[in-house]
Amino acid sequence: MNKKLSYIFIGLFLTLVFFSSCDGKKTKGSRTDTPTSGTIEFFADESFSPFIEEERQQFEFEYPKAHLIARYADDITGFKKLQDLKTCLFFTSRALKAGEVAYFKSKNLIPSVFPIGYDGLAFIVNRNNTDTCITVNDIKRVLSGKVKKWSELYPKSKRGDIEVVFDNPASATLHYVIDSIMGGKNLTADNIVAAKSSKAVIDYVNKNINAIGIIGSNWLNDKRDSTNTTFKKNIHVMSVSIKEKATPMNSWKPYQAYLLDGRYPFARTLYAIVIDPYKALPWSFANYVTGPKGQLILFKTGLLPYRGDISIKTVHVKR
Repeated sequence: MNKKLSYIFIGLFLTLVFFSSCDGKKTKGSRTDTPTSGTIEFFADESFSPFIEEERQQFEFEYPKAHLIARYADDITGFKKLQDLKTCLFFTSRALKAGEVAYFKSKNLIPSVFPIGYDGLAFIVNRNNTDTCITVNDIKRVLSGKVKKWSELYPKSKRGDIEVVFDNPASATLHYVIDSIMGGKNLTADNIVAAKSSKAVIDYVNKNINAIGIIGSNWLNDKRDSTNTTFKKNIHVMSVSIKEKATPMNSWKPYQAYLLDGRYPFARTLYAIVIDPYKALPWSFANYVTGPKGQLILFKTGLLPYRGDISIKTVHVKR
């Protein structure tokens, strides 16, 4: 075998290894999935599981020969799976960094990044806690550890020490807080703890009157309300203000309208990151989420679609 043919053989072998590994299964030869059939495994940050499950179920309903195995993990795990070529698709809340793009290009792989929508970072408190308006500055003071008692935020409060609860110490939620709210500073206060999941955060806040939970707003929608204007009844969602003093008139909750017009200050972009040379099932599902049906599903789960002609109308109700 001459040297030129050897190089061709080695290149082909490495390509087949990638194709057989990025769907999470050990198979002989290359992948067999198509845009509408086959079985793949993909990853998503756990905080996005409510709307990802809606998207996955509807996609499989429309394409019965397609089987999508969702793995919900933390942000670090998802990116590691991408870098190790163990998956072709990852849903997260940040785009690839320049160094990450360069890494994949060094392996002759061109990543595609699809913005798919927006959600709000929600701050939740116990349903018996009536102090539900807070300023951006006070949120920073709590997260930095400068404020640890409820009475320091609300002088008339009889509650004790503030407990801050995240979903996961490696989640997209925590990364957003560090990067976008705290300016890259890590959270070191001793009253900040992590639960195992977004559901665990809601459960913890439901049982502890001193807690503030921080989760993605897609976990909060009450499915009994088709208008997406109410949140779960067992907790309160805090209204956030950019002003010096928070009042009900200048504070906003992470409703779709306030994510759209910018009144809610903590909106984050959600992404699908695809590394799929075949442009088969991973590519197809990511495109489905960004298409008309996928965007409508995302809208119905309470998030703000990336695509779509959305307008806000003022309605005057006569009494």
